[in-house]
Amino acid sequence: MARFLISPAALERNARILRQVGDAAGARMLVALKAFACTAALQALRPYAHGSCASGLYEARLARSLGGEVAVFSPAYQEEELRELLDFAAHIDFNSVPQWLRFRSLCLEHPRAKAGEVLFGLRINPCHSTGHTPLYDPCVPGSRLGIPPQELEQAGADALRGISGLHFHTLCEQGAQELVDTFRAFEKSCGHLLRGGSLRYLNLGGGHWITKPFYDRPALISLLREIRAAYGLQVYLEPGEAWAIHTGVLRARVLDVFESLGYRHAILDASASAHMPDVLEMPYRPDVFAVHAGQGTAGAPQPAVCLQGETYALAGSAGEKPHTYRLGGPTCLAGDVLGDYSFDAPLHAGDVLVLDDMAHYTMVKTTHFNGVPHPDICLLRADGSIDCVRRFCYDDYAGRLG
Repeated sequence: MARFLISPAALERNARILRQVGDAAGARMLVALKAFACTAALQALRPYAHGSCASGLYEARLARSLGGEVAVFSPAYQEEELRELLDFAAHIDFNSVPQWLRFRSLCLEHPRAKAGEVLFGLRINPCHSTGHTPLYDPCVPGSRLGIPPQELEQAGADALRGISGLHFHTLCEQGAQELVDTFRAFEKSCGHLLRGGSLRYLNLGGGHWITKPFYDRPALISLLREIRAAYGLQVYLEPGEAWAIHTGVLRARVLDVFESLGYRHAILDASASAHMPDVLEMPYRPDVFAVHAGQGTAGAPQPAVCLQGETYALAGSAGEKPHTYRLGGPTCLAGDVLGDYSFDAPLHAGDVLVLDDMAHYTMVKTTHFNGVPHPDICLLRADGSIDCVRRFCYDDYAGRLG
């Protein structure tokens, strides 16, 4: 059966980097639970994160259980959800002026607000696009995320009464320079608000590839220090992928191999549609490794999580190696395909393939579409043992829709 295999040691490696950057810059690092919410593995991040950010009530409840600050942003709140969030969130950011005005009295009259224990912010759309995939770009024309500066200006000064923070989130898998450029655009249109004296925090959102080897961490630290020195604000970042990148894999088994109309297909017990939808949405092409027994070649590429006694052969693009297959999932969706990969040796039913870097934006997006079994969720412990922390069954599928 397919299984997600996560390394807490790899999570701690990323966490140490993020904490070092935050400490050096005087910024606070939050875990974006929308990217990674494996409760058993999140404990590895707890000593390093200042808290978590959530996109709604359920994520916020999980964030609360982890400890630290809970920052919440949602495109829209329901009143009953907001009432509960007011009891424990540190920051609640609103997506539109009308919704803030609708709930302002409720928020400001709460005892925790009067005590300064919960602060309120507005999400801004800087209208400065640096993204490459429109589906993930909050600055595309017609975006529903964030208030354009000109609309905030039109709302007038009273709209900012009770507001303690501003928030923008426009990046996706990007480097420090994109953040610098975005902040300059934001500063040009909203810098006068930062200088007003009533604000206490600035949230720079997520999408930062801080733990990638090529990321310019000194440039990020320099920008964050500049913001704090110029405006006297507490700065927050809420990366998601950066905490969990290169910390987990999805191990899949070949169920069938056959040829059809000139294509060789290998059907796996893992589905792009149900288990890793970013493969179809982004689109994203994961590295795939064939698993063999015995000693591997020194210096050969390795997946993020390796098991003792296994060696791994990285698959190539179509035609690069002698045996090319279209890797597909077990659902009835015609497009449930990972892509075309080539291997050194033929694939057979029962072979194990490792799909690399499958910790973030996979488990949080999985479905039970078509009744396809959900992969187990397992942790690789320091002693090499594997701990299955969640095994799904028929009742999970049958019960979720009543």
